[in-house]
Amino acid sequence: MLSKVRAGLIRTSSALMCLVLLSGCEALQSVDRGLYNAAEAVSKRDRVTGQRTLSMAGRGQQIAQGNAAVEQIIAQQKKAGKKINAALDRRAYQRLVRIFDRIHRVSHLANERWLPILIDNPSFNAFTTGGTYIVVHSGLMKDLKSDAELAAVLGHEVAHTVANHVFERQTHQTAALIAGSKAARKGGYQAAFTHESEIEADKIGILYAALAGFDPYAASRIWERQYKKEGSARGLFFHDHPVNPERAVLTRNVAKKVKPYYRKGRQNPQSAALLNNNVLWRKSVASAPAGNGAGLSAILGTALGAYVQHQGTKQEANRQAQQIRVMQALDKKVVVLGEKVIDQNSWQVVWQNRNNVSMKNIVMGVLIKNSKGKVKRYVAHVKGSVRPGARFAAQFDLPDLTVAQLKRMQIKYYLDDAIPYR
Repeated sequence: MLSKVRAGLIRTSSALMCLVLLSGCEALQSVDRGLYNAAEAVSKRDRVTGQRTLSMAGRGQQIAQGNAAVEQIIAQQKKAGKKINAALDRRAYQRLVRIFDRIHRVSHLANERWLPILIDNPSFNAFTTGGTYIVVHSGLMKDLKSDAELAAVLGHEVAHTVANHVFERQTHQTAALIAGSKAARKGGYQAAFTHESEIEADKIGILYAALAGFDPYAASRIWERQYKKEGSARGLFFHDHPVNPERAVLTRNVAKKVKPYYRKGRQNPQSAALLNNNVLWRKSVASAPAGNGAGLSAILGTALGAYVQHQGTKQEANRQAQQIRVMQALDKKVVVLGEKVIDQNSWQVVWQNRNNVSMKNIVMGVLIKNSKGKVKRYVAHVKGSVRPGARFAAQFDLPDLTVAQLKRMQIKYYLDDAIPYR
């Protein structure tokens, strides 16, 4: 359906541009320039694909707004007495700068001056705000001991700014609400929109890593490891990132495609050309100047891009909603039969599958809520498949809690992930 709409709009655009070009009419040229200015006010050409995407902020405004947000974070860190960058960890910061420089050099924004920021935070996270900073948590630096894995994360974050995801999301949300979209008002829509941006950032970031001389398969290894550690939480909520096992597969597929560009330890000499024409995309260019059809093309391109993006987001939101319903239905018929303490930090739980379907790739989870209301989530993987009516067991290991402490907390088991089949 989307391909037919795209083809129809392209044919209409081409026909109307021909009329403008053939007529040479000053009035039509003036109208076309007006259309182009209108399109420029609400959209920009994507640096990666060349297609029109919604965005009301120019690059200067993006840098000013994005950098102000990071500088506020830096000020908060200093006010709290926390160190940043080399003062926090000289070797870690030198490593961060070294790997970041290689990624940045092959990116679409290599002409801008960027600065990586290392902050004192134990969580596994890094982010950008659309400016020229990239913020990395110390916890992520310690966890990613492989330079190739760190390069994959840095490439992903640079890609978010390159693809204008921060400001694109803001403009798209505003436009969808103004248009009265019922789907955009639903809880899962914004998560689904971000989910699709994350997939795009993974693709761009893995290409950057390969062009910079880092193993492109490193990203998939991160998410395979995170899946073993965190599971998926498919049935708990809408996800603004692909769940870990899906992300591992998606990034592995991208790595396979871009592997021919990978030169171990060195930058691909064709990296600049490959940014515009590669196995993932071929960058489109404007075919006419403003006044000679570019305005009409820009308006139609913007409308088409927004429509396709909106429909894709709705599809992803519906897919996740269906996934949540399936997981919650299965979870209701996975019944706890008993518990047994293994040692002070681990215990075994036995369940019975009372669903009328078999399940494989089962991950069981436990939500633990302390007296302050803080919730932690732990998972345990179950080997093999489980038939209807069969019992199965899994062991939970909690290095930061003891079984005795759990007695004073609220505990809830849940089905974190599974593939049902008959």
